[in-house]
Parts: sequence; C-alpha cells; structure tokens
Amino acid sequence: MEKISIRKMKENQSGIITEIKIGGALGRRIRDMGLVPGTEVKMTGRAPLYDPVALRVRGFTLTLRNNEADHVEVEVD
Repeated sequence: MEKISIRKMKENQSGIITEIKIGGALGRRIRDMGLVPGTEVKMTGRAPLYDPVALRVRGFTLTLRNNEADHVEVEVD
C-alpha cells in the first residue's frame, strides 16, 4: 500500500483516507465535507487544467481545489 495526496491519484483510482494534514479553518472545512480518516474515496476526474479534482465520496460527487487536495493523504493499492 502506498500513501499519497488525493491530488496525485489517477483517474478511477480508489483509496482510503488516512490523514488530514492541516488544522485550523481549512482542516475543519475539509472534515466537514466528509473527508475523514477511514473514508473511501474514488478519483472520478479532473478539470481541463487539472484544478479542481472530482471525487466520489459517501455516494456523492465532491470537487476539491488542488491546494485543498494536497492536505488529504490516502492509501492506495
């Protein structure tokens, strides 16, 4: 198993969130969106200029800016 940031995931790749690497208001905002350790995520796509990224989380689609996605670590196969 490899640990990477969500930003580095490939399209259609799945993983399990292991850590949110930032605190404060941004860390709280990320957790409020449902991105908490133990949650499964799947990269579903990217915008044409690679920002933002689209994720499938808990049955809904969520988009994250790259500067937000850099702070979420996932474990992938």
